[in-house]
Amino acid sequence: MNTTTRPLTFEEYLHYDDDTDNQYEFVGGELIEMPPESRINSKIALFLLAILLEALGEERLCHKDTEIVVSGSQVQTRLPDLMVLSEELTLALSNSNRGTITLEMPPPELIIEVVSPGKANEERDYRFKRSEYAARGVPEYWVINPYESKITVFTLIAGFYEEENYTGTMVINSRLESLQLTAEQVLNRLRKR
Repeated sequence: MNTTTRPLTFEEYLHYDDDTDNQYEFVGGELIEMPPESRINSKIALFLLAILLEALGEERLCHKDTEIVVSGSQVQTRLPDLMVLSEELTLALSNSNRGTITLEMPPPELIIEVVSPGKANEERDYRFKRSEYAARGVPEYWVINPYESKITVFTLIAGFYEEENYTGTMVINSRLESLQLTAEQVLNRLRKR
């Protein structure tokens, strides 16, 4: 949903405040309001957050509260479901007055997105974010698709993402040793209501 009437500059976006708690992505000069997540998506993200909290502690984790600046045809931002920060990035963000990972900062170690229902959301997560995160140098990017019962892990190799799909009892191959999980363990949130 476009909430602005004319394209904003990135600088205007950084100073934008509509006195609400709404969260936005900045794409193509427009503010795109991020609607509330489905309960399934939230449960999956919270499950992974709990696993990562135990392994890494809270300082290196961002859960739907920190945006990352990416480059497309112009500078824009994305608001991932979950990110694991490097120690260097953690320090850079602690010295910032805004939860924005700028182009001058190192990329996160891992970005995890949980696909929302709808073809446009799938295209955004599998196509656009894939190229944006690769260009940004994010070493690992997960797309969790609860509607297709699969997890796609993109690993950055020589500037491009290599793709592996996981389903059922397949153990997810991650650069982060603390994430020794099967696709079924992550997607099992669907059955626990």
